[in-house]
Amino acid sequence: MRNYLAQQRRWLTVERLPAYAPDLNPAEPLFGNVKGDDLANHGGDLPLLAAALRSGMVRVRRRPDLARAFLQHAGLSL
Repeated sequence: MRNYLAQQRRWLTVERLPAYAPDLNPAEPLFGNVKGDDLANHGGDLPLLAAALRSGMVRVRRRPDLARAFLQHAGLSL
C-alpha cells in the first residue's frame, strides 16, 4: 500500500485517522439509528433480524434528510 500511495502522491492526499473514530464514520450513526428503531427488542432469530435490518435501511433511504444528517455528523456533506 505504501508503494501505491507513493506513486499516487501527485493527485492523492492521504489523511491519517485514529484507529477507532466512530464519530468520523457516517455508518456508525446510521447503524445506531437502525439498531435503536428497527432491531430493538428482537430475539436471536436471524431471518427476522435480517428482515428488520433491510426494513430499517429502506426507511433511511426514503428519508434523504436523515441520511444527510449522518454525513453531517461525520463532518461530510453531499
